[in-house]
Amino acid sequence: MENSITKLFNIKYPIIQAGMIWNSGWRLASAVSNAGGLGLLGAGSMYPEVLREHIIKCKKATTKPFGVNVPMLYPDIDKIIDIIIEEGVKIIFTSAGNPKTYTSKLKEHGITVVHVVSSVKFALKAQEAGVDAIVAEGFEAGGHNGREETTTFTLIPMVKEQLNVPLIAAGGVATGRGMLAAMVLGADGVQVGSRFVASEESSSHRAFKQMVVDAKEGDTQLTLKELAPVRMLKNKFFDSVMELYKTNPTKDDLIKHLGRARAKRGMFEGDLDEGELEIGQIAGLIHDIKPAAEILNDMILEFKKAKEEVVFL
Repeated sequence: MENSITKLFNIKYPIIQAGMIWNSGWRLASAVSNAGGLGLLGAGSMYPEVLREHIIKCKKATTKPFGVNVPMLYPDIDKIIDIIIEEGVKIIFTSAGNPKTYTSKLKEHGITVVHVVSSVKFALKAQEAGVDAIVAEGFEAGGHNGREETTTFTLIPMVKEQLNVPLIAAGGVATGRGMLAAMVLGADGVQVGSRFVASEESSSHRAFKQMVVDAKEGDTQLTLKELAPVRMLKNKFFDSVMELYKTNPTKDDLIKHLGRARAKRGMFEGDLDEGELEIGQIAGLIHDIKPAAEILNDMILEFKKAKEEVVFL
């Protein structure tokens, strides 16, 4: 399956595991990389020295390429960037910030830079900043999302129309058929998040993984748009946010209600009532928890089968 993405990252399959907070530690990243995809460490939920530890363990667990996802809105960003450079990581995915801030510095150190966007406007800004590839993430995605609310299968062809660098589709892709559909629309590869949450190697709590498996259509919703739009599973905390909205809350009211470490409490510690449970709409198609390598292999087999079926349509 050689194409611009497999060549860029030196991987077998154009499948990238998203760097999700509280889910993407060294075990998951190395497992995906060993299976032929590109594993990413999720730096957003790691202190700088914790990230260093995960990088070191990941290098021991795989000889294949892996990368780090860095949400640029988090504190200690300069320390995180320095550690990535010091430890010799060769691939970084940046998000939630201005790609111009670090792209030149990273590329000076021989690092491949990819930036995550949710609109054509920001895709073009990232391309102008000199990134090597772009992830276009649609409204279906879990976790923090774009304000434009453009769906993946609308966003991909609009971005592809104006882009010159390789394009990776994200948001609502968890199957081989979804991967094929994204690539038919112009993507060169896919970034998969929610499906890898329900993997054996994901660092999230088992109770959260099971809730993802049990989720049905309509069990997720985007909210807290005044802060940073986030898609999460509906639970007691989500219901309390909806009740608060009925009072016409201020931004400060929402911040106070959200509190600190709400995502860690839910996804990592397993508090399914009061935690923030971030997951994508595609959870309704996730029916089991299995090893990451099996998830990736299933996707490739389904992709190839679907591609053969399309030929005869």
